[in-house]
Amino acid sequence: MNRIVLGVLAVGLFFAAAQALQCYKCDLGFWNLCITSTMTCASGEQCFSGVGKAAQVIDIKTKGCLSVAQCNQVSNVTFGSSSVIYSMNKTCCNTDLCNAAPGQTRAALLSLTLATLTGVLVTGTLL
Repeated sequence: MNRIVLGVLAVGLFFAAAQALQCYKCDLGFWNLCITSTMTCASGEQCFSGVGKAAQVIDIKTKGCLSVAQCNQVSNVTFGSSSVIYSMNKTCCNTDLCNAAPGQTRAALLSLTLATLTGVLVTGTLL
């Protein structure tokens, strides 16, 4: 009897873990550069992509998990007590890695760095 109960619990935990939403995370990005990693959202959260513009010139981006209550809203980022630096529109989605574009993953950045270093080394040995 104990084996059946433990088996049912194990299957339930497996499905609960499988239901966790995976999202890209970027704390702060500028223009289309946003170094991302992946994260697992907590219960009641969805993936989001945030887009804002500072000083009417610089595009600012963020990604991650956000409470459903805060989804699809515009929030102001302030400096001090009253000065608004920029407004950010946070748009949510609810499928795995749905907040992907635009951005750069760490793997893509690493590949670009390795390709550049290889080019420099090859050029140095040819001269």
